[in-house]
Amino acid sequence: MEVILCHDMANLGKTGDVVKVKDGYARNFLFPRNQALAATKANLKRVELHKAKLAAIYQQKKDEALALAEKIGKVSCTLTVEVNDQEKLYGAVSESDILRALEQEGFKYERKDLVIEKAVEELGIFEIGVKLHPEVTAKFRLWVTKK
Repeated sequence: MEVILCHDMANLGKTGDVVKVKDGYARNFLFPRNQALAATKANLKRVELHKAKLAAIYQQKKDEALALAEKIGKVSCTLTVEVNDQEKLYGAVSESDILRALEQEGFKYERKDLVIEKAVEELGIFEIGVKLHPEVTAKFRLWVTKK
């Protein structure tokens, strides 16, 4: 029996996929739990319309993220840190320090959104990324200076 998946399922496929399963599995497991629909012409049309709506929403969110990425790209944050006689930091600049500096510029994000390629353990200018969307990562400059 062919069914249309309503949810992502690890061993079968993604939402909207048409897959072939055994009749008993569809009747006794997928249908009662609203995890699949019978693959009729009407249901296929409904799923295609739903996919089109989701694609439009996804594209709109991506466009918003691109616009925000432009704004973040113009931001430059400065962190002043304690250094020793050889101008080495006593420790690394933490993610929370970076988030605090970014928040002072008017952008509030969480640790999981930061994309740091290597630890900030010295003075200088660094490119720090912020994940805004699965396909969009904004980059801003972080200046690390001594007190």
